[in-house]
Amino acid sequence: MHSIQSEFDFSPSLLHLNHAAVGPWPRRTAEAVCRFAKENAALGSLHYPQWQAVEQRLRERLARLINAASSDDIALAKSTSEALSVIAYGLDWRSGDNIVGIAEEFPSNRIVWESLADQGVQWRALPLAQSQAIEEELLARCDARTRLIAVSWVQYARGRRLDLERLGQACRARGILLCVDAIQGLGALPFDLQRMPADFVVADAHKWMLGPEGLALFYCRPDLREHLRLHQFGWHMVAAPGDFDRHDWRPAENARRFECGSPNMLGVQAFEASLSLLEEVGLEAIERAITERIDRLIDLIDAQGFELLSPRAPEQRAGILSFRVPGADHQALWRSLMEQNLLCAARGGGIRFSPHFHTRIEQLDRAVTITAASAARARD
Repeated sequence: MHSIQSEFDFSPSLLHLNHAAVGPWPRRTAEAVCRFAKENAALGSLHYPQWQAVEQRLRERLARLINAASSDDIALAKSTSEALSVIAYGLDWRSGDNIVGIAEEFPSNRIVWESLADQGVQWRALPLAQSQAIEEELLARCDARTRLIAVSWVQYARGRRLDLERLGQACRARGILLCVDAIQGLGALPFDLQRMPADFVVADAHKWMLGPEGLALFYCRPDLREHLRLHQFGWHMVAAPGDFDRHDWRPAENARRFECGSPNMLGVQAFEASLSLLEEVGLEAIERAITERIDRLIDLIDAQGFELLSPRAPEQRAGILSFRVPGADHQALWRSLMEQNLLCAARGGGIRFSPHFHTRIEQLDRAVTITAASAARARD
């Protein structure tokens, strides 16, 4: 694997197991931001065409990341929530339509669909706790009025990964659109639109892709672009964005039609640099490294007698591992771990660890040892 020690230089006191929340920047990303800031301070926008070239490289990297046909298919949104809102309020709904999803979704992928209730659109939520065959049960909730299935590729609280190939092919066969919030998988696992035929893919940069907050991937299937009604307008989303005096404007034919205003050039510099590292290492190698770390964590928590909340089956896992310590107050335990610089989260009724490919194996041992000791002190 690519040598990565120089890219991540954390404080020795920090155990970073929280990539499912906000991931750290690689060194090259921080350096790209510093270079950009210094250039801007010294030269203003003199090199704006070079900034645009970085923006184009970012679109190309994102297209490769999901195996989209073209960088023209990639829009840069401000967040996952914004991209989902563009979809939700762009589709032409009819009263009586319904959307199928998962009850325990992160609010970004639940609230937006619930907000359509005043248009007569029903949100049908499958409780994960009652489901063993999620893909089949999602499909079983569909009927003739189901327009969309909206799911996260990897569930944020306990890390259950969905079979998007199975789900996507079934949706295509039934004429149902598939919207995938991929934020907990992109950067941790290979994604292939040619095998996993999603109609929409959205994901913010700041988790497994190791990028900044405030910038997100938004993919819309090309033949659906013109069917999404636009609600945001400005100079950047038109077919001729540099012709400022033109009055017979029309939306761009490519995915830039969803970007109404000026790009987040600072975020572009950071995100492009982060993706360059992921490409150098390779998603297959990253997936193998994460699998090794999750396997190790499962062994460690089993040895401590903790209760595993995440799936054991490798094909149902990603980079998230959640567990419960018997008898523990998990909010109090989480606060104790954070006070000891063990960066993690309280999710899904337990503690959530989310290591990345660069996480040192010995840090996992330390993290579980600290957790066991903290829980024991709380019981004394």
